[in-house]
Amino acid sequence: MKVRKVPQRKCIVCQKTLSKREMLRIVRTPEGEVELDLTGKKNGRGAYICGDAEAFKKARKTKAFERALKVNLSPEQYDRLEEQFAAVRDKFQSVSCGKPDEPAAE
Repeated sequence: MKVRKVPQRKCIVCQKTLSKREMLRIVRTPEGEVELDLTGKKNGRGAYICGDAEAFKKARKTKAFERALKVNLSPEQYDRLEEQFAAVRDKFQSVSCGKPDEPAAE
């Protein structure tokens, strides 16, 4: 039986490459809305981020979402994204954000 290739994605904050299932996808829909994509199948431009709360804060501070999604986000949009992120954080919390190929700090 042929071994299936596991899709890999890169975190927009730490540049760490992980499997697609370990990452959280943020998508800019064709209508211009920015939202979390838990299915990984929504239409639009997507960006991936580690499930760590620190990664989200750093992405907000460095405007990584704006660069990756090619859109300007208001503080209200960031707050809404942060609320959505907090609701699903437990599922993705096992993967921490850090420098590439560096073990997570505990």
